[in-house]
Amino acid sequence: MIVSMVSLGCAKNLVDAERMLHLLREEGHTLTVEPGDAEIAVVNTCGFIQAAKEEAIETILELVQLKAEGTLKHIIVTGCLAERYQQEMAEQFPEVDAVIGLGDEVKLCDVIKRIAAGERVVQFAPKQQLPLTGGRVISTLPFFAYLKIAEGCSNGCTYCAIPQIRGGYRSVPMEEVLKEAQWLAESGVTELVVVAQDTTRYGEDLYGVSRLPQLLRALCQIEGFRWIRVLYCYPERISEELIDVIATEPKIVKYLDVPIQHCSGSVLKAMRRSGDEESLSRLFAALRERIPGITLRTTLMTGFPGETEEDFEALSAFVEKMRFDRMGCFAYSEEEHTIAASMPDQVEESVRQHRAELLTEQQMTISAALNEARIGTVTEAVIEGYDKWAECWFGRTAADAPDIDGKLFIPGTPADGYRVGQYVTVEIFDMLDFDLIGEVIAGESAE
Repeated sequence: MIVSMVSLGCAKNLVDAERMLHLLREEGHTLTVEPGDAEIAVVNTCGFIQAAKEEAIETILELVQLKAEGTLKHIIVTGCLAERYQQEMAEQFPEVDAVIGLGDEVKLCDVIKRIAAGERVVQFAPKQQLPLTGGRVISTLPFFAYLKIAEGCSNGCTYCAIPQIRGGYRSVPMEEVLKEAQWLAESGVTELVVVAQDTTRYGEDLYGVSRLPQLLRALCQIEGFRWIRVLYCYPERISEELIDVIATEPKIVKYLDVPIQHCSGSVLKAMRRSGDEESLSRLFAALRERIPGITLRTTLMTGFPGETEEDFEALSAFVEKMRFDRMGCFAYSEEEHTIAASMPDQVEESVRQHRAELLTEQQMTISAALNEARIGTVTEAVIEGYDKWAECWFGRTAADAPDIDGKLFIPGTPADGYRVGQYVTVEIFDMLDFDLIGEVIAGESAE
């Protein structure tokens, strides 16, 4: 049959979707990007916070409309929202032909046969049956891919539903990670993005200690990779050894995503996270000293239960002092069955949102100043495509992670002949908000 996959949420969820696409292709189904061109649409949902749940529900309703119009024959819903709400999802969306849990994703082709025969499927195998490895159909631009090195989370943050949805932390054995990475390199991937709910915890469940530094060194030995990027590093687990690896391995992009959530020691303690303003300041100072030119990205949360106006003002001052290169800020989302949801001193929703908006505006000013300071500098970039309406090529510098950071625009015409995945040397001559504008000065950059 003709099948379309809609994957929502994070890069880790996208890897799961790519594994399902591989199963579908192996079974002989035809894959299409557009649900309107498909007979079956599979929605791989996110269910982490309220905004993600709303996006997933809106997507399902759009597909229900396509089915009502006769375009689609069947709809399958899986992923985090399906795993989290299970029977409730099946009851709320009677038009959906199958609602399956994470542990059933490996049975997707069997589910398709059953719904094609007229059966409605609602089943939820243990989430631990979600495979850690398997074939994939790369759905990103062909030169970059995500490498998921672990499933689930065991950190136990009081606001987070991920352990309920995904289960405890399960590292992929290192030999399996390297085998998949080798396949990606042989498939033409030159930028590898290493992801997990907490990459710095990698290997603790298998080997007793974090093996992320050793894994990164081994990945650097694989021929074909040019940029290796690491996301989601918890501050308390960033070791001296990890800093050394990032600093000394040429293939590892000098970029680190460190989600700190807050700087107040009392707020972090209530979140069941470690650290405070002093320890975080020391960490970021050490990273900048030992990895010159490093790009630091973080994620912050406003309006956590008990966050006072003084706590928020301290966080704002911390952002001003740290001058993060990249920052995401989210208002606290009160998630059922989490410890934080039952805490006293819940902050009003309007206050949560207002504080998040204030920090976002503050960061926009910082980002604009940092981008302005890059005018006149020379950097390496990768080409992602050509925009015929804007009449320019576009791509990213090493300081920009795919999908979450800014873009680099290069005025020109298709006759310039750049190709997707080509690495070039660029001089920055202007900026626009979070994005940069530059010109290629050296064509294909040196290996």
